[in-house]
Amino acid sequence: MKKLKDYDINIVQLSNKTHQFEFDMDDSFFDLFSGEIMHGGKLHADVELEKTETLLTLHFDIKGTVRLTCDRSLEEFDQPVDVQETFRMKFGPEDKELDEDLWMIESDTQQINVAQHLYDYIGLSLPMKKLHPRFLKEEDEDSDDDILIYSSKHAGDTDSDSDEGDDDDDIDPRWDALKNLN
Repeated sequence: MKKLKDYDINIVQLSNKTHQFEFDMDDSFFDLFSGEIMHGGKLHADVELEKTETLLTLHFDIKGTVRLTCDRSLEEFDQPVDVQETFRMKFGPEDKELDEDLWMIESDTQQINVAQHLYDYIGLSLPMKKLHPRFLKEEDEDSDDDILIYSSKHAGDTDSDSDEGDDDDDIDPRWDALKNLN
């Protein structure tokens, strides 16, 4: 079983240049986190770390599949994942988040752990509505119907919008009394 320390990168021993790391994630990786969205999966991450005197830049390239539960049928299915993200860590006097993609870490930090970043990037890449692949065609057809209904309902509105002088005809007559207040 994998442990969080398997995702540590010892940065103190790295020279100031670009370094490559690879991480494989399976069901034991997802067991490290208490999330209920992903039930497991099989992914591979290539992490490129650029180290300078003041900054670490991590480029994540994650590919594979995660096991999700369909919102409609409650069946499990494999969802493909393809993520490219960049994260920066700036050396400073304390550990704190400066931005969603920029953290400050203490200058004497020995190692960093990328497990949480990998998990978060995978989770953020998932669709809001988790549908089994057999329902995707139906969902596409439903959304096309919604567009057609909306378009036909408002098809005549474009003519009245272009005539600016006709706007007075559409005003509620109760507001006419307010025009005389000037």
